[in-house]
Amino acid sequence: MNVRPTEIPDVLILEPRVFEDSRGYFFESFNSRELAKIGINHQFVQDNQSRSVRSVLRGLHYQIRQPQGKLVRVVRGEVFDVAVDIRKSSPTFGKWAGVILSEQNKQIFWIPPGFAHGFLVLSDTADFLYKTTDFYSPADERTIRWNDPQLAIEWPLKGDPVVSPKDAAGYLLGDAEVFS
Repeated sequence: MNVRPTEIPDVLILEPRVFEDSRGYFFESFNSRELAKIGINHQFVQDNQSRSVRSVLRGLHYQIRQPQGKLVRVVRGEVFDVAVDIRKSSPTFGKWAGVILSEQNKQIFWIPPGFAHGFLVLSDTADFLYKTTDFYSPADERTIRWNDPQLAIEWPLKGDPVVSPKDAAGYLLGDAEVFS
């Protein structure tokens, strides 16, 4: 597995070894021993899958009392995936890292606990998979507005995104509950 750093040292892009031939392809999308070698020693407790259509923007989500690390990838389609550092004591607080994840590039994005996460669908549809390091806790879920001017995320938008009412009502980073 090739590991590519991002602008935020704790956020990583993982490129698995893909074995391809005329029959198709094979790769390991998860191997706890390999992840431990690069410092990802978390126990993953839940797998989630979503399907979204073009221009859907989900996020920026996080859980305040049960922070989730996320190992995310796309099995069909293409998304622009974003992690935002919301750890107040971090030198990269308020900074974001983004990557295009697709069925073609097969990249995996590691987003540690303490980050908000969101993605924008760039293809007609996208099937998105992610492993989490803690269970979903609706009472602890928080949302930072995707278009917060302080974050200035460079979403590759063509027109307005499709967002849920909950995401549209998210907080600005300056008003959000964040990690110390």
